[in-house]
Order: sequence, then C-alpha cells, then structure tokens
Amino acid sequence: MPKTEFKSVDEYIAAQPEAVQDVLALVRGTIREALPKADEVISYKIPTYKLRGEPVLYFAGWKRHYSLYPVSDHVVAALKEDLSRYKINKATVRFPFSEPVPERLIARIAKFRAKEVLER
Repeated sequence: MPKTEFKSVDEYIAAQPEAVQDVLALVRGTIREALPKADEVISYKIPTYKLRGEPVLYFAGWKRHYSLYPVSDHVVAALKEDLSRYKINKATVRFPFSEPVPERLIARIAKFRAKEVLER
C-alpha cells in the first residue's frame, strides 16, 4: 500500500489489496448504515466516523485482519459473548479476513460507541 495520504474512504479502500476491498466496503457500509448521521472522514490515515465533530469509530485493513477502534471496556463488557471469538487488545478488536463480516456485531459496536460519545 504505497499511498498513505488518502483524501477519502473510497481512496483508502481502493489502495488495499483487491482480495479484501469487498470486505472493507462491507464494513464501511455496515458502519454507515448504523451511523447515518456520522461524518465519514480520514483521520490518522484511516476511515473515521464522527458525530458532532467527535470520533466514534475508526476502521483499518491490515495483512490478515481488519480492526475497529476504539472498543471501550464498556463495549467489551456489553458485547462480551459476541466478541469472545475475536482478538481484543488496547481498545482494538480484530476481525480476520478469512471469516464472514459480522455485520450485526459491527453495527452494534458502532451504535454503542455513538451512544458513549453523545452522552459525554
């Protein structure tokens, strides 16, 4: 992935390996559907979703997985059973590219994070 200064999420996804672009597009669509009022931007060189100017959720593609950030302790506790099969480290949940996209879980994470951010 030679380009690192993306101007849009479209550019970000297009710069990923072709084999994972559809997965990342599905993750993006799931987040956008769960957070229809969120602004979609690039921040820290990755796709970011903001409400009222505050970041709610980021996602990024890696070699073997894609990640969602931040996944707070409250999110982990509330969704503990559903998240148990995924690696969670330092407010990051990793989803392997080799498995189907857990759309319902990603939507729940996005909505939970939006609630956390808006209640601050």
